[in-house]
Amino acid sequence: MDVTQLRYFQAIAQEGSISAAARVLRVSQPSLTVAVQNLEQELKTTLLLRDRRGVTLTETGRLLLDTAAEVFGRLAEVEAQILGLEGGDQGRFVLGCHESLGSYFLPQLMAEVLSHTPGIELVLWNGSSADVREAVLSRAVHFGVVVNPVPHPDLVLIELFQDAVDIFVAASEPSLSSLEEARARLAKGPLIFAGRVAQMQSLVERLERDEALPARLLECGDLELVKSLALAGVGVALLPRRVAAYGQEGRLRRLHPELPHVDDTIHLVFRGDLHRTRAALKVKDLILEHGSRLAQGTKSIQ
Repeated sequence: MDVTQLRYFQAIAQEGSISAAARVLRVSQPSLTVAVQNLEQELKTTLLLRDRRGVTLTETGRLLLDTAAEVFGRLAEVEAQILGLEGGDQGRFVLGCHESLGSYFLPQLMAEVLSHTPGIELVLWNGSSADVREAVLSRAVHFGVVVNPVPHPDLVLIELFQDAVDIFVAASEPSLSSLEEARARLAKGPLIFAGRVAQMQSLVERLERDEALPARLLECGDLELVKSLALAGVGVALLPRRVAAYGQEGRLRRLHPELPHVDDTIHLVFRGDLHRTRAALKVKDLILEHGSRLAQGTKSIQ
């Protein structure tokens, strides 16, 4: 059924005659007549009874008129929603990041989105940085906050801030001023790390090459568990500096600034063909602004 034909039929029924509908629509009477005839042929029914006074609706004509009102009402609603998505702060977006990264990155960002843009729904998706990158590529995730992403021709990568995987101990342990003392403490172990994280493996391999890897290793699957064990004084931990700092300010400290570490760069990642509605651009800008604030606070965690 053609929407234009349906609109012509609605106008004829509401105005009471083809000539009156033609004046309102600014369409020729023959065009309206043909439109109604085509509808009647398609639906295999008579919709209008014509006489010298105008038109009268049949039973099927009344049903179609009621349905037309519903159809055009729904189309108007959809049009308003589309205009809101394109030009207003409305939309639903999926933001992906690793749980540990999200623990310090997301709280303030989510608070800003909820307070300043109530029409935007932000859904969270958790996984490793590699998983988040793949989810963005597959369009399961709109925006990803990713550590050291591998470039891809379909992706836009924007640097947010710097971090580093470093060696930490509980602040309650005695301070060590010399590198030799720090190496001795590291050798004592145990070394606690999340083995599934690539940067951790890289640092472990570097310590092994430098003959500084402790004999006792305690491999975990999660950075939060690594952090909890380090806070309890169980051993020496490999952690991103920002993960070590958030929520536990001053309770963990770097073992020594001259010991090896692995630099990290956190990026905002999204597809180059992302549908750039006003709301999508708003979410992107909020993430960039939040990342900029974190970048300004980098020195405090080094």
